Amino acid sequence: MKKRIMVVGPTQSGKSTLANVLNDSTRPLKKTQDVIYGKNTIDTPGSYIENASMYKYLIATAQTASHVLILVDQSRLIEVYPPGFAKSFTCPVVGVITKIDSALENSNSCIQQLKAIGIIEPYFWVSLKDNSGVEALKDYLSPQQ
Repeated sequence: MKKRIMVVGPTQSGKSTLANVLNDSTRPLKKTQDVIYGKNTIDTPGSYIENASMYKYLIATAQTASHVLILVDQSRLIEVYPPGFAKSFTCPVVGVITKIDSALENSNSCIQQLKAIGIIEPYFWVSLKDNSGVEALKDYLSPQQ
């Protein structure tokens, strides 16, 4: 079975939009209620990270993932991840800062949040408006030939 990239983040942080880009898909965007398996991704509902009782589902789902992308939304500084959360996963965890074209003053707080979650650099800064930063993320995630 081909491994997929699991996308985790709070509601409205850009998970489904990023999953569409990584899948080369144009699936209509609506609130994700369940885990959605795409060609290359596992798109998880924001509620899974916003409710501690749902963490076990994220951790179980990640067992089939090659990587976990933890999204931090630069436009809305909300802290939904517990300290050290990245250590819950057995695969590599990658920090992705979304909506980098807004609230530039929050960029340092985003880095601090990723560090507190236990994610080490490199971090990827992406705008899903113009897909800036997405190619670097795709290159990083693509298996080395």
